[in-house]
Amino acid sequence: MKALIPAAGTGTRLRPHTHNKPKALLPVAGKPILGHIIDDLLQAGVDEVVLIVGYCGEAVRAWAAGAYPGLPVTCVEQSERLGLGHAVWTARDAIGDAPFFCILGDTIVKTDYRRLLADPHNCIAVREVADPRRFGVVEMRDGAVLRFVEKPEVPPSNLAIVGAYLLRDAPRLWAAMDRIVAEDRRTRGEYQLTDGLQAMLAAGCRFSVQPVGEWFDCGKRETWLETNRALLDADPAAAAAAPGVAPPCRVTPPCLVAPDARVSRSRLGPHVVIGAGAVVEDCDLTDTIVGDGAEVRRCRLTGSLIGERAVVAGVAGSVNVGDDCEVAADRRDP
Repeated sequence: MKALIPAAGTGTRLRPHTHNKPKALLPVAGKPILGHIIDDLLQAGVDEVVLIVGYCGEAVRAWAAGAYPGLPVTCVEQSERLGLGHAVWTARDAIGDAPFFCILGDTIVKTDYRRLLADPHNCIAVREVADPRRFGVVEMRDGAVLRFVEKPEVPPSNLAIVGAYLLRDAPRLWAAMDRIVAEDRRTRGEYQLTDGLQAMLAAGCRFSVQPVGEWFDCGKRETWLETNRALLDADPAAAAAAPGVAPPCRVTPPCLVAPDARVSRSRLGPHVVIGAGAVVEDCDLTDTIVGDGAEVRRCRLTGSLIGERAVVAGVAGSVNVGDDCEVAADRRDP
């Protein structure tokens, strides 16, 4: 089965980290968000991926080719970001009329993908939330899907659509989205996939829902770090106390340290990730992601995000530093 992954967004809420890379390639728990998504799908039996690219699309293409050399990957350009429905519609020729699975490129969902992909009907992954007004919502009646509503002011239920969809009636979806785009029917200024699903439902397509246990949105700094903590907590490798880090360094798991990173005279953890080729000296780090090739010296940091090749020295507290930037609170040479 093909998987369609929209990954064209600009990720403005995650600047400075998205100034030079797409949100889907931001690192969390040791690999890009998109890597977590694709790895889960491959384990469930997906054998081909279609990526919708736009902002920094060449970076997504290059990463996919390097990370999954044996996987058939097609990249489709979304020249204008006009909503999720428009993004999916843009890939209609690459997907064709066969059943396919769609999952957002900035959302990590932990669920039984094999069970979801085996559903005989169109199937929507959902989760109960406290404030459904921020999401697409599914209204149920007597166990059946009654309607789909995008970000309702008065939610008919608390079942939020988490951004994972099994679509068995692809031709019905393309027909619905063709009409929506041709008639310029927008909700909140965008062509919504939820409106396409509602049109399918009205045309007689059958839908089921599958509740998910864990749903991680990396769309803000706080949720990025929250996702990193949750994934590290669930990763047996992160519980191994970073075996490559030697005393007198001290590690409190869960942590992940790249094999070629250099850590000296430091305390790490919990919930710290040190990227490939990074240098950490004389530091105390908790709840922090250090990007590939970064240098962090004489720092006491928590709740921090440090981009690739960044340099941070003599800082205490919390920092949010993009790629190739430098923040130094003292003037000592490394």
